Amino acid sequence: MKIAFQMDPIGPIDIDADSTFRLAEEAQARGHELYYYLPDHLSYQEGRIMARARSLKVQRVRGNHAEMGPLELLDLADVDVVWLRQDPPFDMHYITTTHLLDRVHPKTLVVNDPFWVRNCPEKLLVLDFPQLMPPTSVARDLATIRAFKAKHGDIILKPLYGNGGAGVFRLDENDRNLSSLYELFTNFSREPLIVQKYLPAVTRGDKRVILVDGEPIGAINRVPAEGETRSNMHVGGRPEKVALTDRDREICATIGPVLKEKGQVFVGIDVIGEHLTEINVTSPTGIQELERFDGINVAAKIWEAIEAKRV
Repeated sequence: MKIAFQMDPIGPIDIDADSTFRLAEEAQARGHELYYYLPDHLSYQEGRIMARARSLKVQRVRGNHAEMGPLELLDLADVDVVWLRQDPPFDMHYITTTHLLDRVHPKTLVVNDPFWVRNCPEKLLVLDFPQLMPPTSVARDLATIRAFKAKHGDIILKPLYGNGGAGVFRLDENDRNLSSLYELFTNFSREPLIVQKYLPAVTRGDKRVILVDGEPIGAINRVPAEGETRSNMHVGGRPEKVALTDRDREICATIGPVLKEKGQVFVGIDVIGEHLTEINVTSPTGIQELERFDGINVAAKIWEAIEAKRV
């Protein structure tokens, strides 16, 4: 198949951690032809969805992991699979790329389905499953957020469309910074905030469960660094081997059919203790860590699901 990766610059990636690199590596091993382009190089041109792309070959060599051909104009209608893999922020630029990719999907299979990526951002799709979540509020109104904090005491405050742990704050019962943080966020963004009751179980880790076509494949545990509330690996969280619990499987059995129906082939959910906190569909991570811990080829399972859809 002809595969195109829409992603951030490939040069600076960590080849021992990056999930997109691992997907490309596995695709190449399966004999697929690879292309790579930046989101800025996607365009609509007189009825066609085009990308200024480069052919791509990958190898697990630090500093020399990507060999690329010259820029060429690629008609995405002639591609079998497009991977939507740029990182958030989930802003209007990101949303526009999903609208453009809608115009070639499903003839060209876009993974994950761009319509539902657009309509199911990480911290909003989870609202469909209130029975699985910690107490949560989405609001821009300070009085509403204050009332939530008064009710629950110890809370987590974060931007609704953020990623990688950026802008996540814990405000315990004695914290007096809510008004200042609210001013900080609302002065540079018109987006609402999401507030959740703090879950003490996070000190034991924030579990990333990977699902392929709605089925759980495995999990890694991400433990916060000393003195840190956030467990994201972007900010120093330590990955650990962990098994799926009965509660994890219960959560996956509830959300899995919805993810499959909405064409979300590769998804990473976040579970703290007994609670589901996020459903990551834009550019989930964790493939390489899970492969090392569990000795399974996660990337192959993802490609098997995609290849089955192209038969």
